[in-house]
Order: sequence, then structure tokens, then C-alpha cells
Amino acid sequence: MIFDSHAHYDDEAFQNNREQVIRELKENGVIGVINCGASVQGSRDSVELASKYDFFYAAVGIHPEYANEVNKEILKELKELSKYEKVKAIGEIGLDYYGDENPEREIQKQAFRKQMELAAKLNMPVIIHDRDAHGDTLEIIKEYPNVKGVIHCFSGSIEFARECLKLGYYIGFTGVVTFKNAKKVVQVAKEVPLDRLLVETDCPYMAPVPNRGKCNRSDYIKYILEKISKIRDIPLKTLEEATIKNTKKLFHI
Repeated sequence: MIFDSHAHYDDEAFQNNREQVIRELKENGVIGVINCGASVQGSRDSVELASKYDFFYAAVGIHPEYANEVNKEILKELKELSKYEKVKAIGEIGLDYYGDENPEREIQKQAFRKQMELAAKLNMPVIIHDRDAHGDTLEIIKEYPNVKGVIHCFSGSIEFARECLKLGYYIGFTGVVTFKNAKKVVQVAKEVPLDRLLVETDCPYMAPVPNRGKCNRSDYIKYILEKISKIRDIPLKTLEEATIKNTKKLFHI
């Protein structure tokens, strides 16, 4: 069984076959999906998906790519959306310092802090996007000690992972752990306590080997689970049960 802790089925990659794919997921042992908002519209769409499909849940938030859009009105709408019973987190929020196309770093940090404040007020967990921004991500999450969540698609060092774990965070693993050059992620997957480990697709992105390059989907998590069970030398069933339990615990499902 599989619980995908981070997906984007609102993405246009699924616009021609969304219903069919979601139907197939259930047939293939997917018992839960957290669909994460990346924009205001994405947050609305995530809530809509959660209301339509019984095994879908939603997270609402603004990705750092859209940090310059975060204002009082947007935060007010996120707060309203979060009142729906199947909204389980504020996310995906955070920092993305990769390339030159994203908003300025100070704008990203401001948007990140505002959404962390919202999560603190609502007593909700967060789903954090951190790309090439480990130092600033750690600094900001330390400012909100009462907020817990997951560092999604973890890409940092083992030292960074240890710091996040100390703060009560979970570590999310995507298909990257199956890639040949993923030495750092493999090391982290070995060390993260079993009760703090989540699996996710970030679909339609980052499909695991042997489907690398294809449109990702939640039933492909079986390849992530198989890889981590080998890395840790534990039974696949043990890992499946732990990741489902962890996802339900973090998101109060």
C-alpha cells in the first residue's frame, strides 16, 4: 500500500487523463494522496480534488516561485481554504535559490515567513520546498519552534537532515533516491529514523527509475519504497507500514 505525501494532480500534465489516472491509482494500492498547492489557483484546485476523491487530501500554499504574489488577500484566502476539513497542511512553501528566474531572495523569505506564521496561528503542519537554500531554510524554520512539517524532496546533507530532525521535521524522499548519482540522498535515507521518513512523488515530476523521464504518478512510489528498503535492509512491508503511519500522524489523518 502507498500514501503519496506530495503530489500535484492539478498540474496541466494530467489535463487529458486525470480521472483515468486517479482511478488507476486506487486500483494499484494507493490509499492516500496529499495534493499540494503551489499557487492560489493550485491551492483551490487541490481543495477541489480533495472534495471529489475520497482518498485525496489537500495542502494550500504559495510556492517560492510565486512569492511576489503573497499579500494580505492571498493569505486571507489560504486561511479560508484551510477551514475545509480535508486541508491538512500549509504548503508547498519555502525557498528556491536555483537559477535566476525566481523572485529575489528577500521576497521569498518574507513570503515564507508569512506562511509559517499562518501555519503557527492555525496549528497546522507545513510542507517545505528547499532548493539550494538549506541555510536560510533552517534559519527560518528555527524561528517557528511550534510549527512542524516535512522537508519535501530532501536534497541536503546528512548534517542538515539531522538539524531538521532535531526540530521535529520529517524528511520526504522522491524518485531522486533511485537515481545513480544520488549518493547524498542515499546516505540520508540510511540514517533518517524510520518514524520520520515520508515517501512522495512530486508528480508529474521526478519519476523514479525505471520510469525516469516519464510523467510521474503515485503508484510509482513502489520503486522508491523498494530502493529504500534495500538501502536500509528492512522488509518492504515494514517500510510501507511506517511511511503510511508517519504520513497519517504528521497530517492528522
